[in-house]
Amino acid sequence: MARTPIIAGNWKMNNTIAEGTKLVKELAPLVKDAKVTVVVCPTATALAAVADALKGTNIHVGAQNVHWEDHGAFTGEISCPMLNEIGVDYCVLGHSERRGYFGETGESLEQREAGEYLDFVAGQVKAALDGFSAEEVGKLVIAYEPIWAIGTGKTASFEQAEEVCAHIRKTVAEKFNQAAADSIRIQYGGSVKPATIKDLMKQPNVDGALVGGASLKAKDFSEIVNY
Repeated sequence: MARTPIIAGNWKMNNTIAEGTKLVKELAPLVKDAKVTVVVCPTATALAAVADALKGTNIHVGAQNVHWEDHGAFTGEISCPMLNEIGVDYCVLGHSERRGYFGETGESLEQREAGEYLDFVAGQVKAALDGFSAEEVGKLVIAYEPIWAIGTGKTASFEQAEEVCAHIRKTVAEKFNQAAADSIRIQYGGSVKPATIKDLMKQPNVDGALVGGASLKAKDFSEIVNY
């Protein structure tokens, strides 16, 4: 089946409300004819203002993290109903920086070099998808972003990205069914730039990109979206 590609810009801890709204106002006309699902993920403080600025456009808003409970004594956390209320459609969960800096686990360079990475990533996928139905899983987006390729001077080749994304899809098929595997969209993240997006998107199991630094400039991000 044909999957609509999804390109998401993860702003990380960048852009105030003023900077974020200025950026999306520049971005909106540049991506209005995009053939992909376009998402921007601002910081929590800018979510409501950015979502408001994007009303009536084809750009969706994503949060960078969320808590699994709807409410409760979880200081500093934000819940899905709170995000829904301000017009947030997507959320990044278990980002490589959350895993690397805040102990939320991830694929290391040692695991990559020991050849354990496929089993390790499959284990993470299975654990992350526990408790979902096959139908629910088909609506999710998985972003593969290897922490071994961040700040190490090493980058994943297009073939390496495809290898792991294909293995993720196979894992979903084994855990659920082929329909779920065919529906789920799998992004690659890790130094995605306008110069590399075309070759990345030629890979059959790569359905999009989770873009970091390049998403902070309207021109660069629009070139990635309009690849």
